[in-house]
Amino acid sequence: MNPTGVLSTVPQIGCKAGQSLTHESKSRRVFIGEISKRAGLSVDTVRFYEKQHLLKPPTRTQAGYRLYGAEELRTLRFITRAQKLGFSLQEIRQLVYIQGCPAEVCEKTSRLIDEKLFHVREKIKQLREIESSLENALGKCSRKLKAPRHSSQDCPVLNDLAS
Repeated sequence: MNPTGVLSTVPQIGCKAGQSLTHESKSRRVFIGEISKRAGLSVDTVRFYEKQHLLKPPTRTQAGYRLYGAEELRTLRFITRAQKLGFSLQEIRQLVYIQGCPAEVCEKTSRLIDEKLFHVREKIKQLREIESSLENALGKCSRKLKAPRHSSQDCPVLNDLAS
């Protein structure tokens, strides 16, 4: 599964924009600062994703510096896009794992998305209930504020919350 829907036209790390994949560019590697910049993430975030096993451990130079390539950049962008859709890191971990199981990739992805959609709809339902309760509370406040000054100084909303 490719989150962008485009495999062969994604620019490689270290390549000029618009350059297509070539065997030579696939082997080009960059340091963590460059990959984080290209992915729009902080260096700490890239390290965090490694520790969370969302990103494969990178190859290292003899001096121990991390080296990243096009595959890692695609994975980082995938993680970012999945987060924007509301997937948790655990769910993203499952999606990353599913990518490595091509036999049932669509079936497993569909089940995970269906489950996520169910939870999103439940959250929307809860938020609508909260919205309704807040609108009712605001209405009580408005009525109280319109009442003559000599009425009780108690707040009906605070009284409801306390009871």
